Formats: sequence, C-alpha cells, structure tokens
Amino acid sequence: MFVLVAIVSPDSGILLTAIAAAISGAEDRRAALPRGGAGRDARTRRRQRDMEGGDMKHLQPREAYALLAERPDAVLVDCRSRAEYRFVGHPVGAHHVAWNDGPDWDVNPHFVGEVKSLCSVDRPVVLICRSGQRSIAAGQALEGAGFAEVYNVLEGFEGPLDGNHRRGTRGGWRHAGLPWEQT
Repeated sequence: MFVLVAIVSPDSGILLTAIAAAISGAEDRRAALPRGGAGRDARTRRRQRDMEGGDMKHLQPREAYALLAERPDAVLVDCRSRAEYRFVGHPVGAHHVAWNDGPDWDVNPHFVGEVKSLCSVDRPVVLICRSGQRSIAAGQALEGAGFAEVYNVLEGFEGPLDGNHRRGTRGGWRHAGLPWEQT
C-alpha cells in the first residue's frame, strides 16, 4: 500500500509531499542497513557499482546545468513520479517521463519510447530524479536502447538525506540554487 501525504507549510505556503510505502510481509530494505558509517559505506559501494559498466556520465547539479547551457541539443528528463514532479517542483525546462510511478511503483514499460518521442538517440539526455538513484536505472535502460550520450545528475533534485532524514539541505539541484518551478 502507498500513501501520499500533502502538507502546506504555514510559513512559506509551499506544498510539501511525502510518499510512504508499506511492504506487507517484509521490511523496507533500507531499514536493514545500519545508520551511520557502515550503512553509508555499503550504500556508497553499491552506488559506485551501479555507476560502473556503461558510458553514462555522472554530473553534479551545477555541471549538469552548465552542460545544458552549452549544449542546446541536450534534453533534460525528470524521471521522478508525477506527484514529485508537480508538488515538489522540477528544473525549469525539464520534460517529465516517469521511470516508475504509483500506485504500484512498477517500472514504466514505455519509458524508453516516451524519451524517444522527445528526442533521437543521438541527442544528449540528462536524467534527474530525487537523489540520483532512479536516474541511474533509467539511464541504463536508455543506453541499452541505443542512446549514445546519457548523463545522470548526482544528488538529483532534492539531494541526500541529512542527519534529520530530510532532503534539500545537503545537495541537489534546488539546494544549488539552480532554476526550478512548481506546476
């Protein structure tokens, strides 16, 4: 079961969203990772392993923004869910193509085709998600479909969790002060 919670901040009037997943019969795999150093090291090793293999390039948010400015043929694809894209915000000029979405959070079987409808396989594609993880899987799918130049935005739109398990305070597109909007 998935639950979408929307809260309007009384100070700023910004709509905040949180998506929680309850997995029947199994704990969330992240809960099994120890907090702090050991878990962080394991996640870092897994992330590095995920980055190996293809030609996908990994850029910090400011590097991705510079690439998009220098390469007008590049296409920025936000592969988060529809709720994240609309309610959390997204980079200005991003095209939304969900890698996976609710209610079941299955991988979008039309993802590659939807990206192909935006651009040819010869154009650079810059992928962004919440924290730079889903976009790796999405990028691998695009590379497998023949896209020649795929970039992943490290830290994504919201960045990594901070010590209070909140995003947006330690990194990401929005934290870097890059152009974004809510629609």
